[in-house]
Amino acid sequence: MNIENAQQQVDDWIKTHGVRYFNELTNMAQLTEEVGEVARIIARRYGEQSEKESDKDKDLGEELADVIFVVLCLANQTGIDLQEAFENKLTLKTKRDHKRHHNNQKLK
Repeated sequence: MNIENAQQQVDDWIKTHGVRYFNELTNMAQLTEEVGEVARIIARRYGEQSEKESDKDKDLGEELADVIFVVLCLANQTGIDLQEAFENKLTLKTKRDHKRHHNNQKLK
């Protein structure tokens, strides 16, 4: 699946199950909440914080998917072609960062 297809799937889902998109500010708040859930899992599972018993069965993949879903909602409702934006960003990062990362002694 590419990003364009994912955007269409989300739009279809919203129209079929969600009635309408939440407004942009609500979706931004939801995105922040979902990123916080990802951060909590990573901090406790891979970081130095201890993982609570109640967090041990949290699914990182599911939480990352929640982030993607809300990002796709925001792209749809603001008229962003995320496929094009991502491809442009990848081209920019490739040009800008290739030598920089290869020359970074911290990454050796």
